[in-house]
Amino acid sequence: MQLDEISLTDDLIVDYLHDNPEFFNRNPELITSLRLSDVNRGTVSLVQRQQSQQRQKIHSLEEEITELMAIANHNEQLFALYSDLYLRLLDCSSAPELLDCLYQATTELLSLSGLKVWLKESTVVDHASIVKNDCAGVMNNRLSKDDYYFGRLQKSEQELIFSQHQEGSVVLIKLNHINDDIGFIAISSADADHFDPRMDTLLLSQFRKLVAKLLFQQLHK
Repeated sequence: MQLDEISLTDDLIVDYLHDNPEFFNRNPELITSLRLSDVNRGTVSLVQRQQSQQRQKIHSLEEEITELMAIANHNEQLFALYSDLYLRLLDCSSAPELLDCLYQATTELLSLSGLKVWLKESTVVDHASIVKNDCAGVMNNRLSKDDYYFGRLQKSEQELIFSQHQEGSVVLIKLNHINDDIGFIAISSADADHFDPRMDTLLLSQFRKLVAKLLFQQLHK
């Protein structure tokens, strides 16, 4: 193919400029003389376009930093809340008091809809949070391979756990003590997107271990 038969394309030009970074050094007048179309400002120079792109990048970075700071602040508040809750749980002297503390933390401090606890072994403890229905099927279906389930439940599962249909989302937290599954905690939110499978479980991991241990101890006094 003759040189004059080669058709210039965007890819060829881009490849050439990548392979020849000194091009604009050899042709400095192009930097200021090239005029580019801009949606907001009409026609601008290459330098102005670069400045605009840099400002956009800086603005995006500032937004990311602001978002990260907000997340860090939220996590700090959650950590403080959980730390206070752990101290209160350790001071509980009975299973009902422990369940009261869990329910209050869930509904008042975390502003969630409700909390239920299902135990594999029947208990004489009478508390509104204790699920009386047989939820072994729910546990096998949702927690057989994982320690948590985030999302929505089927209507039949909702009625077994909460005795009614629940709008929104839930988290199921498996309770395990001395390598034995003793039941699960169900926490509900009116927000359908609140409990998401992508949620971090670091704080929940500490929470479920402590609650399982304390609940087991209180129920077997």
